[in-house]
Amino acid sequence: MIFVTSQICGFTAKKRLLNYHKKNIRMIHTTILLRLATTGMLLGATTCGQPSTESNTTVAKTDTIAVSGNAPAKIVTAANRTEAYIDQLKGKNVGMLINQTSIIGTAGKLTVDSLLKRGINIKKIFGPEHGFRGNAANGAKVGDEVDQSTGLPVVSLYGKHYKPTAEDFKGIDLMVFDIQDVGTRFYTYISTLHYVMEACAENNIPLMVLDRPNPNGFIIDGPIMEPAYKSFVGMHPIPISHGMTMGEYAQMINGEKWLNKGVQCELKIVKMTGYTHQSDYTLPVHPSPNLNTQQSILLYPSTCLFEGTTFSLGRGTPFPFQVAGHPLLRGKFNFSFTPVSIPGVSDNPPQKGNTCYGIDLQKYDASVFKKTGKLNLTWLIDMYKAFPDKTKFFNAYFLKLTGTKKLQQQIEAGKTEAVIRASWEPGLSKFKEMRKKYLLYP
Repeated sequence: MIFVTSQICGFTAKKRLLNYHKKNIRMIHTTILLRLATTGMLLGATTCGQPSTESNTTVAKTDTIAVSGNAPAKIVTAANRTEAYIDQLKGKNVGMLINQTSIIGTAGKLTVDSLLKRGINIKKIFGPEHGFRGNAANGAKVGDEVDQSTGLPVVSLYGKHYKPTAEDFKGIDLMVFDIQDVGTRFYTYISTLHYVMEACAENNIPLMVLDRPNPNGFIIDGPIMEPAYKSFVGMHPIPISHGMTMGEYAQMINGEKWLNKGVQCELKIVKMTGYTHQSDYTLPVHPSPNLNTQQSILLYPSTCLFEGTTFSLGRGTPFPFQVAGHPLLRGKFNFSFTPVSIPGVSDNPPQKGNTCYGIDLQKYDASVFKKTGKLNLTWLIDMYKAFPDKTKFFNAYFLKLTGTKKLQQQIEAGKTEAVIRASWEPGLSKFKEMRKKYLLYP
């Protein structure tokens, strides 16, 4: 039995001066880093080879978590359970797909730094969208580089190519994936997971996933993506919010044979302890530059749909994904904001330099998402109704985000949220049933 204790191990404060509304306002962003110390053993492992007629995923039973009284168990990420997996890394040439969220230990070191100190032979780092250090703006192409801290080569999987090549994998015996996700289909880290799994399968290299919580794990909602709208922001027939961890999702990719030609990679999953899909989890590190608060992370599955419209959703302000507005709504809404260029965060945000009027969700009670388990469609529908030139409300990106043409058609036709949701139900029910096969946590 594992006895889990927790301690607040420190905090970091990030300060940024931002010129906003042509006035100098000092914005102080403070992040409280919660660190957890634990011991443990490998809780999940899967071994896969070539395509088979059924999923070849096997997962060991989870150790019992002992806590006092009725207090919820403390969440311990897989990366922090070093003794659960380090023996499998010893003697191997290791590649790591990581970013700034890949922290370990009480000092918040990156996984790569900690493992190097433990004598693990890490040969190469791979980085997703926003780069290895998480300092590239949304959509910005990132080049290969050499990490100044470790001297290791860094291969960008959001630059020349999304999928590692055989040359990228040269000299690597084992790949490790350790990235914090936020639980939506259009957040590109799961697309990078797909391509890394595919490359691993094709090059006979095992992949170890160090699992982390899904902060939106209690939401399974939205339309199912249709194959015609497949893109890097939507690769699989799943809803907008899938309610799975990266480890669970990797099992689904393998089990449903979504990789090219149905290949399956040799998958090893190191589980967390103390996590359930109803867990509240505040991310200790921003997963990307514009998800800079817990509020933005919880609102993201709903407000990101505004990315497929002519609206600003706050990129270029201190509160991205927490507001939505447009210059043409002046006089209809009192709240206003003006997006500006913030290098490395949002270089050229929608409606840059224009005063936008709309809704302010900075103090919205985001706990409602856990209570209902649903996205909020009302904001999008209401903004469409209020917008004077409806022919210019949506852009082509909306179809990629939603994974279907139906939602846009329904909103344009004036369908109610209840009617729209009813159209999602057959697909959602089927997905939820499929999802059960791959869950690692209650």
